[in-house]
Amino acid sequence: MPGSGHAHRRDAFLRACRLDVQVRKPGNVSIASPGHGMDAALFLASAEASVGPLCAAGAPVGRRIEAAMRATLAVARCNTNLGILLLCAPLALAHERAGVACDRDTLRASLRQVLSGLDLDDAAAAFRAIAVANPGGLGSAPEQDVSRTPSVTLLDAMALAAHRDRIAWQYVQAHDDIFSLALPAFDAGRAGRGPDDTGPAMQRAYLEILASIPDSHIVRKHGEALAQCVMREARPWCDSACAGVDLDANPAFAAWDESLKLRRINPGTSADLCVATAFTTFLCDASHAARGLP
Repeated sequence: MPGSGHAHRRDAFLRACRLDVQVRKPGNVSIASPGHGMDAALFLASAEASVGPLCAAGAPVGRRIEAAMRATLAVARCNTNLGILLLCAPLALAHERAGVACDRDTLRASLRQVLSGLDLDDAAAAFRAIAVANPGGLGSAPEQDVSRTPSVTLLDAMALAAHRDRIAWQYVQAHDDIFSLALPAFDAGRAGRGPDDTGPAMQRAYLEILASIPDSHIVRKHGEALAQCVMREARPWCDSACAGVDLDANPAFAAWDESLKLRRINPGTSADLCVATAFTTFLCDASHAARGLP
């Protein structure tokens, strides 16, 4: 019978997904700005549909991804969250094994064990999820194409794709972009604020990722050169966020958001990494509370 840890994981995931659309992250869908044929309500409905399978007690990673993706498609009729599910499914299982009051170091150690234990069944289920989601710009691969039955574990399959997909890279590196880059930015944006005032933290983490790493969704759709261009556009905004500037008070920030959408540029990988960052933060909030920390 699922207990308090199960409820905590569900709440952490839903909270992270709500935060994803509550704040303006240029190029991405938000309450303030729909785009790419989607709106915030679609993402919120996807989160509600997918949270049960994603947090299913005792379920292996691949099964969580596939069931959550199919539940999403049943309500959204399009791919709103494949990258989020790929990143968050191993985190959910790692937290389940580590315990509700685990800190980040313990969670990551558990995550490494989860990733190293991924098997052929995980790969088959994840491949089916990716195939039905049909993410933009996926194309085909010379080895372990998702349209065919895999012959290697999910971790090995991700290693083959890591050079061209930053979400696959996370599997090989135990979510290093989240733990080493995005979480410190999220923490800095949250410092001195109330526990529910996480909007600036989400924006700061997003801009840190977008300014530091070529977004692999942009690369797949538009090429490396445009991804580098978006990184350069993001850097001044990232610097402003680091200086504590209220970005939403500047009309140019919203204008950049709309400019990206008009150019059909969607930094989807960066957004997915942000949701996983918020999920990780909220998963470990129970540990902070136990130690009397904000």
